[in-house]
Amino acid sequence: MLNHILKITNLPESSVKNTLALLAEDCTIPFIARYRKERTGNLDEVQIEQIVTLKEAFETLEKRKATILKAMEEQGELTDELRTKISEAKDSTTLEDIYLPFKKKRKTKAETARKNGLEPLAKLIMAQNARDVEGLALRYITQVVTSTEQVLEGARYIIAEWINERVDIRNNIRRELARNAMISTKVVKSKKGEEKAQKFRDYFAWDEALSRCPSHRLLAILRAEKEGFIRVKIETDKERTLDQMARKLIRSHGECADQIELAISDAYKRLLFPALSNEILSEAKKKADETAIVIFAKNLKQLLLGSPLGEKRILAIDPGFRTGCKVVCLSAQGDLLHNDIIYPHPPKSDVTGTVKKIEALVERYKIEAIAIGNGTASRETETVIKGILFKGNVDVFVVSEAGASIYSASKIAREEFPDQDITVRGAVSIGRRLADPLAELVKIDAKSIGVGQYQHDVDQSQLKKALDRVVENCVNSVGVNINTASVPLLSYVSGIGAKLAENIVDYRETQGAFSSRSDIKKVPRLGAKAFEQGAGFLRIRNGKNPLDDSSVHPERYALVKQIAKDQGVKISELIGNATAIKNVPLEKYITKDVGALTLEDILKELQKPGLDIREKAKVFSFNEHIKTIEDLHSGMILPGIVNNITAFGCFVDIGIKESGLVHVSNLSDSFVKDVNAHVQLQQQITVKVLEVDISRKRIQLKLENKV
Repeated sequence: MLNHILKITNLPESSVKNTLALLAEDCTIPFIARYRKERTGNLDEVQIEQIVTLKEAFETLEKRKATILKAMEEQGELTDELRTKISEAKDSTTLEDIYLPFKKKRKTKAETARKNGLEPLAKLIMAQNARDVEGLALRYITQVVTSTEQVLEGARYIIAEWINERVDIRNNIRRELARNAMISTKVVKSKKGEEKAQKFRDYFAWDEALSRCPSHRLLAILRAEKEGFIRVKIETDKERTLDQMARKLIRSHGECADQIELAISDAYKRLLFPALSNEILSEAKKKADETAIVIFAKNLKQLLLGSPLGEKRILAIDPGFRTGCKVVCLSAQGDLLHNDIIYPHPPKSDVTGTVKKIEALVERYKIEAIAIGNGTASRETETVIKGILFKGNVDVFVVSEAGASIYSASKIAREEFPDQDITVRGAVSIGRRLADPLAELVKIDAKSIGVGQYQHDVDQSQLKKALDRVVENCVNSVGVNINTASVPLLSYVSGIGAKLAENIVDYRETQGAFSSRSDIKKVPRLGAKAFEQGAGFLRIRNGKNPLDDSSVHPERYALVKQIAKDQGVKISELIGNATAIKNVPLEKYITKDVGALTLEDILKELQKPGLDIREKAKVFSFNEHIKTIEDLHSGMILPGIVNNITAFGCFVDIGIKESGLVHVSNLSDSFVKDVNAHVQLQQQITVKVLEVDISRKRIQLKLENKV
């Protein structure tokens, strides 16, 4: 395993070896990256995750090898040569090709022909020495196989199976497909006029080289096929491939050659091309999945690390027309204090009553900020709220509602607010995600947050694994207040998990708030390993020990105490004391277990303990004159917020129902390799309207500048 990972990653051997050892000790990626830098050689989370991925893939391949070896041994087919080939196989394709001739098959035409005694004839034909094949075939006629035509057909089925099992031939066809395969589509005529089919109309008649088909296009094509709107074909130069196969297999002229040529055609059409074209399409889909998952993961990370407003008293509004706007008031800790409803829009249009009610609520609950969901009636509600002259400074924010309805109907929401309906829960979610996007968004299935690209079409197990790691890394990079965090948030803390998270909250509710990190050890079933992995990421505000509200791990408290003593100050006086920290001689405290990297991290943390890596939320205003797509025209310059990033550009919220697309070609005047290098999710930007297609509800934009 070690050599396999070293060859692919080119990382230092000691770094990989020690990382594998730490993983074997059940250490998590965030813990290893943060607190074991000396052992890994300062590998970051991305590098450690790559090692984990390669380790898992290697173990999966080795497990499959063991299964195949056992099966072949039981069949009595395992030779020393085959054992060596299987053991040395570097990938699953090579491994499965080796196993293919010995794999238990369903009833095949070749197997039936063997039972009818036709394998000797097939061998004679393949030997290509016989001149009178018809005469040979007469000897194999039986009551079951009653003619020479049936005999020769059966022999060809056996030959076709042998051809299908030839590794060299399979690899030649794979190379041909990799270089020259075309993917083509054709609309299903009966579905062509359906409204749902129109979003796929670009692919009603499409063809291009499969190797050049970008991730987003392939996933769109495959979705259209899955929904029954188009048919998809993989095509290549059949005649050239058959000619290559014939040159490899036929070394004579005459009747044997004729039979082999027929068998080649049969093997290609019935066995090789269907299997290998599916294989290459599956490989292309796998690569498309990987690309889409990487994009989704980047988006999710940016969204989770979005700007928090912090602990503020918030009034949140879930806008609506006919049913009114649900209003909730939240404490600085996110607790629900009050819920109400206002009707500023038709049919009631009670603007006066709305203004009075909002003014009263802001005054009564000392509201510091207002969060308005960005769904239906958002702009209209924003206009009403911004028209109110509050006595104090009350900032108004428009907040993404993506996933709020999923949360409001979830088990988590029901447990948090058993006595409230889903509209109240949705409004609470909108308010809380303004205060702390990370703490609230972890409660929602990442696929439902709305920042992916074909997230429901990609491999779901790979998607979940990737997104779970993103959430875990984000949660641990920010840190978690153990006395206020929800079960979902705590469950992503290094070493904790869902069950221990529940135990922490239960303990907190029955025993009161944690006053020190050492108290965490009292939580039922939270053992030494879980404490080691998680303690550094759990924060305790205003606790007994000021280090408990920092990322300094408890295992280094004694070291910090010694540093403070040597500087002639208390720990509380050392924290934030730039002069004292600057004077700390690193070399004095370097030991076998604590190196310069760890010491630098500790001193950096002591300067600004518990520093939130995220920027604070900023107020943003859309163009007040743009309410619908009909208000747009080419040439307009508008403010917007990036709300999704894809491989082909980014989507921008410009304050209306439809998001506009800044195509990758309109992000910069120079070539754009990575969209994320030019824009970030939730970034405030200025765009120019290039084109508006009202019938298709499509808006083409150009990036003007970034805020």
